[in-house]
Amino acid sequence: MKREELIEERFGLALERIKEIPDESICGEAYRDYFVLMTEFLLFVERTYELVESGKLKEMGMEALKEHNRSLYADILPERYGESYGNPAYAVDRLGEPIGRLLSFLYTELRGMIPLAYEQNRAAMTARLELFLEVYQSFVCAAQEEREPDAEAVRQILYWYVSDYYEAEFEEKTLYLLDAERDFARRIIMESDLTDLRYLYWFGEYITENELKTAAHLNGMPPEKIKLMADTYTEGYRIGFEVTNKDISIKETVAIRYFLGFERVIREAVSNFDRIGLQSAFCRAGANIFQGRSVNKNGYCGANPNKQYDYDHKEDMALFLDGALAERKIEAVRNVFERHKELAALFGGPAVVESFGEEPFVPENKAAACRLTEKQQKLSVSNAGKIADIQNEYIKGEERSFTIIAFPVPEIGERYEEIFDDVVRINTLDYMLYRDIQQTIIDVLDKGATVLVKGMGANRTDLKIKLHELEDPKTQTNFENCVADVNIPVGEVFTSPRLTGTEGILHVTRVFLHELEYKDLRIRFKDGFVTDYSCANFPGEEDNRKYIKDNVLYHHDSLPMGEFAIGTNTTAFAVARKYGMEDKLPILIAEKTGPHFALGDTCYSHEESVKSYNPDKKEIVAKENEVSALRDTDVSKAYFQCHTDITIPYDELGEISVLTGSGEKYVIIQNGQFVLPGCEELNRALAE
Repeated sequence: MKREELIEERFGLALERIKEIPDESICGEAYRDYFVLMTEFLLFVERTYELVESGKLKEMGMEALKEHNRSLYADILPERYGESYGNPAYAVDRLGEPIGRLLSFLYTELRGMIPLAYEQNRAAMTARLELFLEVYQSFVCAAQEEREPDAEAVRQILYWYVSDYYEAEFEEKTLYLLDAERDFARRIIMESDLTDLRYLYWFGEYITENELKTAAHLNGMPPEKIKLMADTYTEGYRIGFEVTNKDISIKETVAIRYFLGFERVIREAVSNFDRIGLQSAFCRAGANIFQGRSVNKNGYCGANPNKQYDYDHKEDMALFLDGALAERKIEAVRNVFERHKELAALFGGPAVVESFGEEPFVPENKAAACRLTEKQQKLSVSNAGKIADIQNEYIKGEERSFTIIAFPVPEIGERYEEIFDDVVRINTLDYMLYRDIQQTIIDVLDKGATVLVKGMGANRTDLKIKLHELEDPKTQTNFENCVADVNIPVGEVFTSPRLTGTEGILHVTRVFLHELEYKDLRIRFKDGFVTDYSCANFPGEEDNRKYIKDNVLYHHDSLPMGEFAIGTNTTAFAVARKYGMEDKLPILIAEKTGPHFALGDTCYSHEESVKSYNPDKKEIVAKENEVSALRDTDVSKAYFQCHTDITIPYDELGEISVLTGSGEKYVIIQNGQFVLPGCEELNRALAE
């Protein structure tokens, strides 16, 4: 029997058994509601599969598509989430602990079948149906034996599902990343009538007014403006290879990540990439335990139905993670990359379109949500490092590049169209003007041994940043002159500071990092490493520290300062103030609106030995620190697999000055204004 026939047989048998569940009352009355609701959901997903397979989905009218889409996601929308088994607090309250937590995880894993139905992935759907039945049968057996379900037996069923399917699931995701022949999304983008917005419902993502209005707004734009947006994006990618002396001609694939609604720009970008010899691949954002759940989406996606739902389940791996599973994951990653090493070698890196403007998300910490233990945190950090090292063997850091650009969505406010135009203006600012002004700043910075950064008003920042010593200042520089290439828009000079001697307090009164808000965030450094931290999000100090450790330090006990930068895009700052949208800017733009400091790896992670030069032909030599230098002796200690930028806005900035080894002082910014001669143009936007 062929594999496809076997899968169809297994699927059919599983589905027939599932259809019998609503008529049964043998799993225990306390749990019957859960299993009946999940059965109804699974049958609805199967009907969705049939709609796609038969072509009837594309025949449905707009209102029918809207209703169908909302029905798929209704149970986790904020208005229903309080009584959803996807909410671990509700599941534990109804079903008890630990059964409630386990079944809440199963709920989320089964919801991951929605995109599988649209992609017609029968094998992955079958695995989940069989998992559901195996768990259900364990409850039936317990009821028949007149005992409570064995929570550990249920956990073991889920554990072996994760272990057994990890390699197949990782392979599926990897192929969507590396192989442009996996063209599910590309076909919708390139072949659909984009003026008929029904196409948005063919991806299998949650669709809101943001996506519909974005697509409608772009449809109303003249072709030359769409071309300008796409050209800025794709040229940034191409130039990223050029300025780092990487050979783009040896690459054949680029991975496009974006938010639905921008298809008109993406279609133009795909054509641009085709012309420079790169095929576009599209990998969907994570929707299950294998891909990882996160508020911050990594891949193409629609709207997030409920960020609290993703936040509640972002550490579900805590139910299973142990040494054996960690080793299984490493083995699976190695096997998959070895099988597809030719594709991996041709992969050039991601090209990302971010969106921003949604209402800021302030999470609720729930005791019922899964959280990694301290031991699991260390194991997770170690595992992530090993997996990253394997990936870098096959997708070499010194050969790949990326680019990122961002645009607002309609939720940003009534002046959306004005804001959109201003953001396009920000993204296409004068490259040459900023290049020359930033070179003026770099020339002064390169005279220094130390940079001092101090806040003003309510901001208590007081930092000393230690710079590398230049052996030959005539041919070398510490700072990269960053214009519009990999990080669009223009507007920063950055370096990897020396850790020894870097110390003090970084403070921001309010900041958003990866869609999470931090109030009164304070981080203390000693010899470049975080030694203490606090914020004021929650009443209890312990909750605040855990919030930072989980979402800024990513479970590390400490992180180094991997980057120090001075943002120069005063236009972006002024536009943000003009519309009162500072809290909605993505890090990509926010980091250009003042000095910023990154926790984690340097900007040159895994490509420290690649020579790169500023437009003035000086070589950028400050590419590593005392930690990343360990890569030659123990690579497991050299990288952290994270990089989070924290920006101080100009109006909280008292001073940025440079101290030379002989004690001379040069002031670059004072009281929120650029005072260094040659930078006067940057104050124009601030004045306006």
